[in-house]
Amino acid sequence: MADTILIVVEQREGKLNRVSLETLTAAQAIAAETNWDLEAAVAGGSVDAIVQEIAKVKVKKIYAIESPKLERYTAEAYVSALKQFIGSKQPKLVLMPHTYQVRDFAPRLAAALGRTLISDAIGYRKDGTKLVFTRQMFQGKFTADVSFSCDPPHFATFQAGSYRGDRVEMGASAAPVEKIAAQADGSAVRVKPLEIFKEAKQAVDLTQAEIIVSVGRGIKEQKNIELAKALADALGGEIAASRPICDSGWLPMDRQIGSSGQTVAPKLYLALGISGAIQHIVGMKGSRSIIAINKDAEAPIFEIADFGVVGNLFDIVPALTEEVRKAKT
Repeated sequence: MADTILIVVEQREGKLNRVSLETLTAAQAIAAETNWDLEAAVAGGSVDAIVQEIAKVKVKKIYAIESPKLERYTAEAYVSALKQFIGSKQPKLVLMPHTYQVRDFAPRLAAALGRTLISDAIGYRKDGTKLVFTRQMFQGKFTADVSFSCDPPHFATFQAGSYRGDRVEMGASAAPVEKIAAQADGSAVRVKPLEIFKEAKQAVDLTQAEIIVSVGRGIKEQKNIELAKALADALGGEIAASRPICDSGWLPMDRQIGSSGQTVAPKLYLALGISGAIQHIVGMKGSRSIIAINKDAEAPIFEIADFGVVGNLFDIVPALTEEVRKAKT
């Protein structure tokens, strides 16, 4: 029997976290290179809608792991249900997106099965019969190759933006689905979930944004951020920033992109007045299309930009916003 890769797809409140599609892209690449089977699992109270979405993707099989105890997320219930399921299936490799939710339960899940977890990987390579995963160190200044020395199942998570979710391969027909009635141990659940906490009304998960307009030191003053906000509104996108802007309090910390902020991979990323320090680049380099506007022709951001405009953003951005608005009328 062939070895199996199992990807645990994340859903929250009945909605698919699209970072899971990026992890599916990585899983398909590993499956093709190793000739292992690829299966997916979705856990929750009722996951039919998510299963229908994932069934379109090229996987051998999908497991719908359902239980009333999984309706509202708690780490204890997820660990209890997934420990039983993974322990019985014994996949070779378990992959998950590196999200806030996965960070909460995955280390405990791996430890419960007596295994280790390689977290926040940005890539992999095959070394003989062994898989080697690449992780960033020291805020992206170095990378390290790590591999498993324990017996399978092996657990790994992929950083958001490491792979392109739009490149996931679709199946010729819908994947078969097996429903699993999870025996989540109610006595193990010591946490009572409340409403999902948001720091402020404007708090946003930028990993889900398809268009991001991001500002850096080149914006000069806090009042000038309104120029970027106007462009973001015209495009139907979200506003974000590099660390100095958030450190100055010009935008809330939930808008920060980079190694100490959020890692994103939108369809379109506009960098306004951002020089391109490595700490920022590691947080947005997975974007599908990057447009940089900077008056410094030698700015590092141009090295990764798909389109670069050398010029004064205070002249370019208002004109660009006006053209976007005209195109929509």
